[in-house]
Amino acid sequence: MDTFVTKAARLNGPRDIELIERELVCGEDDIIVKNHLMGICGSDKNFYRGYLPPKTAEFRQDPKFPFLLGHESGGTVVAVGSRVADYKVGDKVMAFGWNNNFAEYFAAKSFQLQPVPYGLDMDIASLGEPISCAMYSGLNSGVQLGDTVVVMGGGFAGQIIAQCARRKGAYRVIVVDVLEGKLALARRLGADITLNPGQDDVIEAVKDLTNGLGADVVVEAAGTAESFNTASEIIKHNGKFVFYSWVTTPVTLNISRWHDDGLEFINTCLVHHTWQQRYVWCPEALRPVAQGLVDVKPLITDEFKLDDIKAGFDLADKDDAAIKIVFRP
Repeated sequence: MDTFVTKAARLNGPRDIELIERELVCGEDDIIVKNHLMGICGSDKNFYRGYLPPKTAEFRQDPKFPFLLGHESGGTVVAVGSRVADYKVGDKVMAFGWNNNFAEYFAAKSFQLQPVPYGLDMDIASLGEPISCAMYSGLNSGVQLGDTVVVMGGGFAGQIIAQCARRKGAYRVIVVDVLEGKLALARRLGADITLNPGQDDVIEAVKDLTNGLGADVVVEAAGTAESFNTASEIIKHNGKFVFYSWVTTPVTLNISRWHDDGLEFINTCLVHHTWQQRYVWCPEALRPVAQGLVDVKPLITDEFKLDDIKAGFDLADKDDAAIKIVFRP
């Protein structure tokens, strides 16, 4: 059996991350991947800050400290087990599993990987999981020609979803965020209007823009109680509430509005579907990116070497204007 020694990230406790040495053994149903690039997810930031959610089916390790961190990455297959039939050495792959991906090499099972489609640039393909999730959300948000769409949150996913809404024929795309840098980027990438809750009355602004009706579609991609409740207020009667964020703490919500106005809820979290569904949807979700219809590279704001993982996570923790921080081995 092939064996690889790799540097890999271990989160020992809140804001305590280090690189350790791990030995990976390629078992009969394992695949070893040499990483090209890794990204920090919003969930990684929550973990780094000490917010670990209860264990779900997605976790193959208990979400407790010490935690072997990382899931956004992609690279080249360097070893396959004797029972692996769908990948071979040299294949380019995207990761879709929590496999301690902040590392030079990681081990995965077949269902935790996805082939890189369309010959995508590996810098983009290595972020295939978050890009696919955001694109799937945009494509399945129910946006129709002529809709007014509000995206709550101008982070990595929100920026992609806003571009997708524009390409789907939205009449007006509004991005809401508390950071001016993210709003400026949203405008540059095609948003018609941006609103800052610290300066603007978002509820009144959306009412004014829609003649009191409210937005046809609101995408919640900020993940705060304030964002959820603002979203609930600005959707029109029978409008669509697109649920994207991963919220790890309890929040108080205005359920009465949801009931009384017959809101339609759409859960667009691709990564939480079965791997079989993901296998079908991923190429479709990435096709507009490969075609140049949605621009992702401006969202990669900061780059570090893996050896500087502490500095990268310190930046992620302290500067929410950093949209996507990546590491190279």
